[in-house]
Amino acid sequence: MAQSRNKLIYAVAGALLTASVLSACGSNNDNSGSSPEASADSSSPAASASSSASASPSASASSERYEKPVTLKLLIDNQTSTAGIQAVADEIEKRYNIKTEFDLRPGGGEGDNLVKTKLATGEMDDLNFYNAGSLFKALQPEKYFLDLSNEPFMQNVLDSFKPTVSVDGRIYAAPSGSSQAGAWLYNKKVYAELGLSVPKTWEELKANNEKIKAAGKTAVIGSYKDSWTSQLVLLADYYNVQADAPTFADDFTNNKAKFASTPAALKGFQKLAELKPYMNKDYLSTTYDQALKMLVDGTGVHYPMLTFALSNIFATYPDKIDDIGVFAQPGDSADKNGLTVWMPAAISIYKDGKNVEAAKKWVNFFASAEAMKIMATKAKPEGPYVVKGAELPEDAYAGVKEMVPYFDEGKTAPALEFLSPLKGPNLPQITVEAGAGMKSPEDSAKAYDKDVEKQAKQLGIAGW
Repeated sequence: MAQSRNKLIYAVAGALLTASVLSACGSNNDNSGSSPEASADSSSPAASASSSASASPSASASSERYEKPVTLKLLIDNQTSTAGIQAVADEIEKRYNIKTEFDLRPGGGEGDNLVKTKLATGEMDDLNFYNAGSLFKALQPEKYFLDLSNEPFMQNVLDSFKPTVSVDGRIYAAPSGSSQAGAWLYNKKVYAELGLSVPKTWEELKANNEKIKAAGKTAVIGSYKDSWTSQLVLLADYYNVQADAPTFADDFTNNKAKFASTPAALKGFQKLAELKPYMNKDYLSTTYDQALKMLVDGTGVHYPMLTFALSNIFATYPDKIDDIGVFAQPGDSADKNGLTVWMPAAISIYKDGKNVEAAKKWVNFFASAEAMKIMATKAKPEGPYVVKGAELPEDAYAGVKEMVPYFDEGKTAPALEFLSPLKGPNLPQITVEAGAGMKSPEDSAKAYDKDVEKQAKQLGIAGW
């Protein structure tokens, strides 16, 4: 979905792409996945006006072009750039005589409420573009959306995406584009100059930090002026948490596991604390935009961040984009090195719509490698696609290309907010305190557990 700094925050906070951390995928791409906060300069789509008849088609979803035009309405937030989606929709119209009308809604909580109202009143559009993960599941997809589990096109979708749009083992949405990752952006030129290799363990990363610091450069860029950025080290560590504690997401949601009492989860706060000696001295007053400049200039070498930042870099420093690489936040073992992924938004079909068969045909094409190729002509991917056979374009960001092996080798895990509805709203403040050494990792983890407990009770989650 749209990537805006506010969005990022919302996702991370367990709110929509607009309110917390990872929803803010700061770019204008429609490759959205949830992410922390992002830059707010997303472009809005122009609603495609088509007034052709939208009566129920008689053709099946597996057949070809309709004789008479069919119009589908796609409900989508007004912070999402739709250039890539529009390109695919144009091809769908050309092939199947199915027109797409973009129905723009607000982002954030206001948009959430509108979607829920449309569902409750039976006025939902044919297609719904919405965050995957816990936010999608809060819509009660089993009640309102078409079960796509047995549709042929679901065979094209990577298994890693499916749990984020599933309820009781049934799948209710398809992916809208490319993924993103919570990872470490690094300056490849400086790495080459210093003879460094991409670290596969946390100890190797700390050794690289020491060498970078000795060379007179900032090893890890801190941009705590924009507090949402302080969350990335904790959030990007979830692959490592899941590797050591496979049931943590469910146990965390059901009040059976805490950050403070789960060693694998506590390590995220400990890693934050360990990075302080390597950060720029002005990390408390440095902004996200200033951090990107430090990274491309090579005065700073590492920046824990969502990969939507690559689009921000490309927009501002296009001649520097190939200098920036991406690697997963390492854990204790090189054998368990993997990437924490922010999945793309979900596209679901309203099961009581008037054009269900046409909508199935629409999604069938959209969830294809061919559609992703078309999308890439208008929207550079900020991570690999989650559609089988969908290849990155030749001009993809160098950093995104470095993410591909993690996907090819099955070494990815969805971020925690895609697996649990809980994300304490005060996490940015808590991670600033942990990263700045104002509180110990243990006290920070306990503070976050209390923040989550309050949220869980407000949400009425069983077991709290």
